[in-house]
Amino acid sequence: MMPCHNLYYSSDHCFVADFDKVISPISVAHFSQHKLVDLLLKKLEGIGFQTYLPDEIGSSTQDLVLENKILMGHECSSIQLTDDGILVGASFNNAGRMQERKIHCGLLLGADGARSTVRELAGINMKGQKDLQKLVSVHFLSRDLGKYLSRERPGMLFFIFNPDAVGVLVAHDLEHGEFVLQIPFYPPQQMFEDFSTKVCEEIIVKLVGWEPTDVQVLDIKPWAMHAEVAEKYIGCNNRIILVGDAAHRFPPAGGFGMNTGVQDAHNLAWKLCLLQNGVASTSIIQTYESERQPVAHFNTELSVENFKAAMSIPATLGLDPTVANSVHQVINSSLGSIIPRNLQKTLLEGLFSIGRAQLSDYVLNEKNPLGSSRLARLKSILDEGKSLQLQFPAEDLGFRYELGALDAEDCAEATCEAERQKHSKRSREYVPSAKVGSRLPHMLMRALSTSNEGVFSTLDLVSGDKPEFALIIAPLKESYDLARAMLKIADELKLSAKICVIWPQGSVDAKVRGSRSELAPWTNYVDVEEIPRASVNSWWETCQINRKSVILVRPDEHIAWRTESDRVKDADSEIRRVFSNVLCLATTIQ
Repeated sequence: MMPCHNLYYSSDHCFVADFDKVISPISVAHFSQHKLVDLLLKKLEGIGFQTYLPDEIGSSTQDLVLENKILMGHECSSIQLTDDGILVGASFNNAGRMQERKIHCGLLLGADGARSTVRELAGINMKGQKDLQKLVSVHFLSRDLGKYLSRERPGMLFFIFNPDAVGVLVAHDLEHGEFVLQIPFYPPQQMFEDFSTKVCEEIIVKLVGWEPTDVQVLDIKPWAMHAEVAEKYIGCNNRIILVGDAAHRFPPAGGFGMNTGVQDAHNLAWKLCLLQNGVASTSIIQTYESERQPVAHFNTELSVENFKAAMSIPATLGLDPTVANSVHQVINSSLGSIIPRNLQKTLLEGLFSIGRAQLSDYVLNEKNPLGSSRLARLKSILDEGKSLQLQFPAEDLGFRYELGALDAEDCAEATCEAERQKHSKRSREYVPSAKVGSRLPHMLMRALSTSNEGVFSTLDLVSGDKPEFALIIAPLKESYDLARAMLKIADELKLSAKICVIWPQGSVDAKVRGSRSELAPWTNYVDVEEIPRASVNSWWETCQINRKSVILVRPDEHIAWRTESDRVKDADSEIRRVFSNVLCLATTIQ
């Protein structure tokens, strides 16, 4: 939504497919980070973890052994490589005095955000564009504002431009009146210390256009917008691994930061588990970088493009951010050493005030040729969807790993290059694919031969509770042969695996019971029935493959291997070769 003085434009970013759950079993959602953290902590507590504040575990600075403990109020302050891992220094506040306790670990995951201390201590550099914009983030509550917006202008994201102030208002929860306001600022003329609670409250009033009576500022923080990716995700002899914002920093345009970070964790978790259990080779950790880093580079570029598209709105209204940045640079370079900072600040804010005058009624009206032209361009940008985009299903769901913990498909070089070019094209349309490296496509299924009448997604065929591989087949003899071989080899490797047999809609119980005899003596299988949408005949058609196909799905729901069962001559040898590649084992499993 784009409030502009007494003008108001809105744009709907929700698709029909979201509510019909065509491409995913879950609709798109706006979910703030602190709520996600609370959700994750509750989940961890539910599986036996406990949270501790510094005073709850004492002030001992000796080596601390942790098991199922989450230390709150601690920050990584030092790292030291040892013969069998890393000795981590964790600083904490003890009665107003900072202390450090030592924690020994085999691997250290740096998931400590965009200004990662772990990354800095590991000596890993970031590459890309720095300091695209400096901002002040104001987290505040106001039920008055929430009620007003719910009634008059419901929305999630508000870009506000008026003669008095400019800012972006994020509505995290209209019902409870929770907001975050982003305000651009330009140091050293404007300093973070200038943004006191009182000043921020005044800016809120200027942006809203009226004075809510219950504004409560909870937090004020400065931050810088970057578009960077870590030069490597793994360092210090494979002992340190970067995850989330510690590995990549994007402009907040499109939700790529949280989505990419969650994908990082999803990719890494099962690999760490299999490594710790002695099932996978240590080389599997390197596949985390080879799979995830290209996705981060792609999303960095896309988020920058999306940020520039968002800035086309103020530029059209006469408030080009690039001009503001240029003015700021000129003041810094030519006047910084000549006139005092207070005078520089007065000059800068005076120039910005003149710039915001472009948003006055005198300029922005249909009778003013300049204003009329700007309003027409603004309407065109919004109508054609050329401003900020909030949904990227092709990128969020359709990314594909090309090199890593998978058995790549054989294809001619020209065909592979054509596929890479197709993948790199900017498209908001998600096309389901069962190619190796792709995420398993979604379709609703129903379990057969059970009392459970409920429906679920193909994505739920993959266990969420343990690192388990799933082999998806149609009820064909050759496919059953491969399935038995897969279960036997997985058992030898002490690897959790199951078979998912997809039957056509309307299959009768007598036929379905055939899986029991075909897969005996193994019992870790499930028979499911397709529930295709009207426009699709079957799940295999959705995946653009035939029923002879066999698909091995990794614990992170990405496809590790695909073949056609009638092409496999020796099922045991083929399955051993595939697991050798996926688990990064040095030699073929004998």
